[in-house]
Amino acid sequence: MSTVRARWLMTGADSVLDNGWCVADAGRVVDVGYGTPPSGCRDLGDVVLLPGLVNAHTHLELSWLSGRVPPADSMDQWIGAMMGTRRHGLPDGVVGEDAATRRAIEHLRATGTVLVGDVTNTLRPVPLVTTAGMTAAVFHEILGFNPDDPRTMVDEAATRVANWPHATVVGHAPYSTSPELFRAIARAHRGPTPLAVHLAESQEEMEFLRTGQGPMRALLEALDVWTPGWTPPGRHPVRYLQDLGYVRQGTLIVHGVHLSPEDLDDVRAAGAVIVTCPRSNVWVGGGVPPVARFYAAGLDVAVGTDSLASNDTLNLFDELAALRRLAPEVDAGRLLDSATRVGAAVLGFGATHGRIAPGCVSQCVSVRVPSLLTRPADVEEYLVSGVPPEDVMPVDVSVA
Repeated sequence: MSTVRARWLMTGADSVLDNGWCVADAGRVVDVGYGTPPSGCRDLGDVVLLPGLVNAHTHLELSWLSGRVPPADSMDQWIGAMMGTRRHGLPDGVVGEDAATRRAIEHLRATGTVLVGDVTNTLRPVPLVTTAGMTAAVFHEILGFNPDDPRTMVDEAATRVANWPHATVVGHAPYSTSPELFRAIARAHRGPTPLAVHLAESQEEMEFLRTGQGPMRALLEALDVWTPGWTPPGRHPVRYLQDLGYVRQGTLIVHGVHLSPEDLDDVRAAGAVIVTCPRSNVWVGGGVPPVARFYAAGLDVAVGTDSLASNDTLNLFDELAALRRLAPEVDAGRLLDSATRVGAAVLGFGATHGRIAPGCVSQCVSVRVPSLLTRPADVEEYLVSGVPPEDVMPVDVSVA
């Protein structure tokens, strides 16, 4: 049994305790409170203790691409550069790639993340995440715009992740995944890990869905995977995937940069979720996500960094600062809720992560805050306004 006290304790959404304390044992929170702490308490000082953060969308296997794929003016340009670099790989192959993944996981942990939604084609990051003690929802992503046998593709992919309880098979995006493959994935899906899809990430994608033309079609033709018989849906992208059975309750719609208000109504009606990654969206030439509109639409919004191929860091405090710049009208507490409780819930870990409450994991994060902060609202605003990484410290409350 171990107890810590902090100047501020953020237990969850809209709950910041002045002079808060937390008791934990064997990796789980036992009790929380404020005021006079139990005896034998470890004082963390002028910090805010908050739940471990949740990075709801990243690609750890791309970590070796850090600094190798420059920002682009359009999505198709970035994809071409990323694929070309990935095709050549590192001189030392998977050894170097795995080392980069390990460094990325260490970076996540050092900046307060305890749970990730990791998208992987190869599944190589999974044992590395497990060994490092990081919790993950694994999205085994398969692509195929003209697959011969979609059902077999899905069955084989499902077999590869069958032994991991928090893993599922997902499609990539409407420009890389055929309608038949989306249907096969949706029909085979079983919980608790939700479906996920990259959607409405760029204007090039939207043009492709409207007309079947543009840079995305040219890219498919260059890769020799274009299907002449494919008919563009010519309608809202969310409804397109709803009709295929793919967008439904709990589906993670990643990015959503170019979703209209009507599209967001469709997301809400379906019970789906938005995962926003604003820094990556700008990097790949996708545009700026309408963050305030996501919240105003009454949606569950989670936060991801995407990969180091399209971002400078995997630090969620950096992502929160980007969200604050884009949406100053959104309450700071809602942004923090997205990076903790909401992220955990939509990944299927709502009972154990994203809050400091009895029964939840004791992995938390402390952030040094100025002593002049005197109101919970000021603390929340500070946390989303650009926290220096040297002021962030992972804390396992159950470890004395």
